[in-house]
Amino acid sequence: MNAAGKGLAAVPVQSTTTIQPVSVGSDFAAVTRAHRNLYWSVAPTALYPTVIGHAELGCVLLTETVGRTRQSVASSLSETWLLAGRIQFFDLRESDEADETWLRGLQAAREAEDHLLGAATLAHMAFVPGWEGRRDEAARRIVAARTYARRGDSPALLLAWLDAVEAECETRASNTRTALHLISHGEDALAAGNEHPVPEWFDWFSAPRLAAFKGNTQLRAGHLPQARATLSAALDQLPEAEEKQRSVVLGDLAAVEAAAGDVDAACHYAVRALDQLKRTWYATGMDRVRDVRQALVAHQHEQCVRDLDERLYDWSTTVSALAR
Repeated sequence: MNAAGKGLAAVPVQSTTTIQPVSVGSDFAAVTRAHRNLYWSVAPTALYPTVIGHAELGCVLLTETVGRTRQSVASSLSETWLLAGRIQFFDLRESDEADETWLRGLQAAREAEDHLLGAATLAHMAFVPGWEGRRDEAARRIVAARTYARRGDSPALLLAWLDAVEAECETRASNTRTALHLISHGEDALAAGNEHPVPEWFDWFSAPRLAAFKGNTQLRAGHLPQARATLSAALDQLPEAEEKQRSVVLGDLAAVEAAAGDVDAACHYAVRALDQLKRTWYATGMDRVRDVRQALVAHQHEQCVRDLDERLYDWSTTVSALAR
């Protein structure tokens, strides 16, 4: 889907009869913040309808507020659309729907005059063509994201994340050398730092996550010893609360061992990833496990692979996977 070729939906017309009190801005923001925190542990199918309902409420409130209160509502609404798109894309595998949702988030960021939210939304939108191998479209969206980032006081962490997003898109286009250069640039940005504070809503990236991006790129480049070391370090550094990302790193470690020919180790990491997914579902993590299982087809009669299949196709995992 090419967002550049579509017009933004019209901004809701302001009401001439109903004006909400100033307190509505902070009240709406409090629920937005709660949803953002719940994302890391609540099942996506349970959280998603609530987030969408909150966004719909925000659209109503946008018509019933003025001045700074309206700007506050618009900012929280942009965050809500951003979260809804993240659930659609990363948890539910609904790429086209996520693209539409993030476009709404971009419109709300414009109403809020928040350049950093605009940059974050545009970079997320780059994932859609990037994961499909449409490098040119992904690159255009990254350029737009970097342009918005320059307009705001971008913290080093956000700038490094933009490098990581572009690196992932390049990796999926088989340009691993370019991707590793971008990740190195992101590492330098984090090391240098800057004085700009990290927005409260920017809670999905960290130095260990940058290392996870790097390890995946090293894996796809065939640099297996480096990937093993990078991913192992990232796994050790991830906080316990980052369960979704943990399943992805474990899946990548399984892929490293599968590529290295160590079937037992590959199955070990894949089973650990499934253990994590049983606690906190994440479609991106399950995709990693499925890729590993496909890589082990030649070994499917070995006991460790059969044991992996027992876990991969138990009732809870099978139903969860097929329901999404």
